[in-house]
Amino acid sequence: MNFNPARLAIARKRRMLTKKAFAEAIGVTQHTITRWDKGSTEEPSPENIRAISRALGFPERFFFGEDVEVPERASFRSQTSMSAASRDAALAAGAVAYLISDWFDARFSFPPNAVPELGEYPPEEAARVLRERWSLGERPISNIVHLLESKGVRVFSLAENTAKVDAYSLWRKGRPHVFLNGLKTAERSRFDAAHELGHLVLHQDGQEEGRTAEDQANSFASAFLMPKGDVLAHCVAGMGLADIIRRKVRWRVSAAALAYRLHKLGLLSDWKYRDICIELNSRHGKSEPNPIDRERSAVWDRVLKIMWSEKLTPSRIAADLGIPEGELRDLLFSIDDIQRDESARLALA
Repeated sequence: MNFNPARLAIARKRRMLTKKAFAEAIGVTQHTITRWDKGSTEEPSPENIRAISRALGFPERFFFGEDVEVPERASFRSQTSMSAASRDAALAAGAVAYLISDWFDARFSFPPNAVPELGEYPPEEAARVLRERWSLGERPISNIVHLLESKGVRVFSLAENTAKVDAYSLWRKGRPHVFLNGLKTAERSRFDAAHELGHLVLHQDGQEEGRTAEDQANSFASAFLMPKGDVLAHCVAGMGLADIIRRKVRWRVSAAALAYRLHKLGLLSDWKYRDICIELNSRHGKSEPNPIDRERSAVWDRVLKIMWSEKLTPSRIAADLGIPEGELRDLLFSIDDIQRDESARLALA
């Protein structure tokens, strides 16, 4: 198979390298990189390929595979504050995730898609309708990653070294995908997952974009994680920060998210909500008081344990895919725990 310039672009964007910086790293001109990207010149020499592989940390084999689909229409939460390089790197991670997803799809059957289109409803009503269709009632959601996976959503983790990339979601081949940045707190990650679910159910037609779509997804996430009836049953008007910090654990959300929900439901006045936000920031800053455990995937847990039992380790899976093992581990956020658990189990067997 011939050298694939599209794969070179994916690997370069994953490392957030400009063409100039990449050219300097491998000892060629920027014009040469441009020609390679366009596929308008002869293939890189074997020596060039080795230099490319070393500079980008991708196996040489990766650059000779078939075309890889790259996410295009993705919903990002932080469009305005995110750099183009960060966005491209996160989307390139999605391209690698597609390779992983297709590899596992060829070997396992996953839950079918059960995410409906609810764009005709206002966000709060859409959250209520979805809870009803999924038979959730108004009880708190113990693990939203597990819930999404059970409804056919393919959930991946991101290891982007920036707070500017929260999460993103998209549809591919009729299946919804969600990517969550593990740099965030566990509570923020849960809200991100619910926010992306909001995009998936509200914006399938692509008619709403920008700030309006983000506000709608936020409203959906707040209502989906903290149903009105359950919040009113467990909270009272005028609650202080200490009470909010204690009770937020019921819905496994941040103190800020619960305070916002209480304000929207009329349980906190404007001035009381403002005072709580100021107090929360001055006492805790960016840390989360009374934190919860981070959620992990159930689907990747299961399939990777099966792979492990068949002696297919992460390194072998990555080699078969022609991708860096680190990319596999970063995208399947429970992989280290799985490997540790299975090693312990086999040692005791």
